[in-house]
Amino acid sequence: MSAKWSLYYQLLKLCVPVFCFQTTEASLSDLLLQQMELATPVMAYVYGEDEAKDELTLLAAIENSGKQEDTKNADIEISADAQKANGDEEETQDPIAAAGAENVAATATPVWTKQAEVNRDKLLDFDYLVKNFYRIDRTTTIDSSELNPGQLLAKDLTIDTNVGGPVILIYHTHSQEGFVDSDGSEGMTVMGLGDRLTSLLQDTYGIPVLHHRGKYDVDGRDYAYSNAEPEIRQVLADNPTIQVVIDLHRDGVGDDVHLVTDIGGKQTAKIMFFNGLSRTTSTGPIDYLQNPNLQDNLATSLQMQIAAAELYPGFTRPVFLKGYRYNMHMCPKSMLIEVGAQTNTFEEVYNAMDPLANILAYVLLGQSHT
Repeated sequence: MSAKWSLYYQLLKLCVPVFCFQTTEASLSDLLLQQMELATPVMAYVYGEDEAKDELTLLAAIENSGKQEDTKNADIEISADAQKANGDEEETQDPIAAAGAENVAATATPVWTKQAEVNRDKLLDFDYLVKNFYRIDRTTTIDSSELNPGQLLAKDLTIDTNVGGPVILIYHTHSQEGFVDSDGSEGMTVMGLGDRLTSLLQDTYGIPVLHHRGKYDVDGRDYAYSNAEPEIRQVLADNPTIQVVIDLHRDGVGDDVHLVTDIGGKQTAKIMFFNGLSRTTSTGPIDYLQNPNLQDNLATSLQMQIAAAELYPGFTRPVFLKGYRYNMHMCPKSMLIEVGAQTNTFEEVYNAMDPLANILAYVLLGQSHT
């Protein structure tokens, strides 16, 4: 099935699913992946890494078009100050995007000004939560027993910065990921974004950061996660003060998709928090990929997502849930963050580091619970 037809088919399934119910045979790649899961599940984990790109491209296209119904209808109440600031604009303008455009990126003095208010009571409704804040890949499932917003939002994610060593670890499983105008230098890949985020967190918010520069995908992406795990474990063992781990990526989408918003007058790439659930719809829990830190991982991404919705409405894409683990088991407060995609300019993704740092500090320094 070509990528173009795959998009049409996914749209058909979304709009008129009855026409697609058990009428189309699985592709050869799908059949091979299913057999790999049954015979050698570890190989399916390795080679299934990018199997959802067609679906992600479809979702990104919907987000990019501005026609995503749940974003327009999400019950996010704009604060009185934001309403006043936007009072002269047309009534038809999307209030979430308008509020986001007025927010100012972090400066030398931390600025945490809410532009919107997420209705906490409605978050307790599992269906509402999933519809407005998540996308669940076809490879996995989740229910309210695991995605319990009351429990996840109550978790204390505050860090201690006075520990005499790095508090946040930033690394890149896919260090070679670049952008539309990248020149081949390390500074214009996700590695350069890690440098920028490190600088902001340390200089603006006083959070000590270790930026690990290991490269695990130089000879290909197939074994990047398995290549990275032993080295990251060693970094954590050598630096017991680390309390937060961030694996910084960029997404891959269709060439006509541009994930961008306006923040403080700057064209800024959108970001996406990502969780692996160690469970697939075809095989159930993956015993060899257990994650004892899953609840803390989910709490971290949800609290970051809610903070982003209030500080920078429209900046984040929905949290993406997928079936495998992605090395998020090594630290309770682990995050995999996708910054823009290959269609963004480096300036756009670079601009995204300011609001991202502000959101991270807002949650990790305890401001989100004050």
